[in-house]
Amino acid sequence: MATKGARRAVIVAGARTPFVRAFTDFTRMDSIDLADTAVRGLLERTGLPKQDVQAIVWGGVILPSAAPNIAREIALDLGLDPGCEGYTVTRACASGLQAVVSAAAAIERGEYDIMVAGGSDSTSNAEVKLPQKLVHAAAPLALGKPKAKDYLSAATQLAPFFDLVPRRPQIAERTTGEVMGESAEKMARIHGISRGAQDMFAATSHHRAAAAIESGRFDREVLSVSTPDGRAVARDGLVRRDTSLAKLSKLAPVFEANGTVTAGNSSPLTDGASAVLLMSEETARALGYTPLAAFRSWSFVSVDPRDQVLIGPAISMPRALDKAGMSLADIDFVDIHEAFAAQTLSVVSALASHEWAKTRLDRDTAVGEIDPDILNVHGGSVSLGHPFGATGARMVTTMANELALTGKSTALLGICAAGGIGASAVLERI
Repeated sequence: MATKGARRAVIVAGARTPFVRAFTDFTRMDSIDLADTAVRGLLERTGLPKQDVQAIVWGGVILPSAAPNIAREIALDLGLDPGCEGYTVTRACASGLQAVVSAAAAIERGEYDIMVAGGSDSTSNAEVKLPQKLVHAAAPLALGKPKAKDYLSAATQLAPFFDLVPRRPQIAERTTGEVMGESAEKMARIHGISRGAQDMFAATSHHRAAAAIESGRFDREVLSVSTPDGRAVARDGLVRRDTSLAKLSKLAPVFEANGTVTAGNSSPLTDGASAVLLMSEETARALGYTPLAAFRSWSFVSVDPRDQVLIGPAISMPRALDKAGMSLADIDFVDIHEAFAAQTLSVVSALASHEWAKTRLDRDTAVGEIDPDILNVHGGSVSLGHPFGATGARMVTTMANELALTGKSTALLGICAAGGIGASAVLERI
């Protein structure tokens, strides 16, 4: 967050794969393959020579155990300069934003002039965890030099032989056991978010995303990807332009028998990657690039997961505004990660609440009401999908492009994440 007159990091461009439903088009591409594809496309579109990238910061949630530092693997796979540094961050669904602001901070400290940041995730290639009982019994056999008696000992440890089948992973809080959808149901009750409001929000998300695709608004950011089986995927695969309130209202609740959260008003499991090119402003202009935007501020906070695990943006967004010396009235676009329609609408409700302001923000008046016309103007995660590590970088790219194309001045981002994390940033057009 550069101060006036100081060195400033700027966003030059962004590129992403289409976002597609897990176990469909990108099933044979893991998170590293997707990351490689996004970064390669970004460099090709910008014409930046590969050897000019000095460092990469990457975000991921479902990290591949054999090569968890995806950032360095990208540099090696794409044949970047051997000295290109790389590290990988994981902050649940805020990982992509964390990667981008980490790169911005490094540039503003003078560590690098040219960096790539972003994130990727492949739910299709999530590793299924073996029961610890099996790991403890079998690991000595795999890692040591076992004798016949060691095999007998391992078999004895496994008896009785139930509880050896791998269990289906869940998107749940480790500390509370609460599944994310259950958290969304709780928030809907606390903030009075009706089923109809959630379905209407979801329908609007799909309609706006479809309009963005049809108008060519996403052409600047979405790449055409060649899959291992030779097919070309050039569009986001989850957007339903023909959805409606009537169609969404027919879907059954998923997490509670009489609940309001459905598959239609929740973000789906998604594969994809998004990359952002950042430079010092001086370097960008010297190389002939036109900067799109810069960070005016950012804020990461945490809340008690036993309360409302996804409410964090209702704290981090006001803090980012405060750091930027701005109010909600100064903001032209607001982009909030749509993990669930219920969660997004709960954050919007909290920001408009005087009670929330007094009890959670230590201020006398509400942050303000968000005009629906400036909220998620091109849809969000409910319609576009949510590759966990990629979403933050997607939001930065979309909003940076939107500021540049419209001539508007500022955008406020908000992301909820597991563990009770809230992540936000203020972008300003250059």
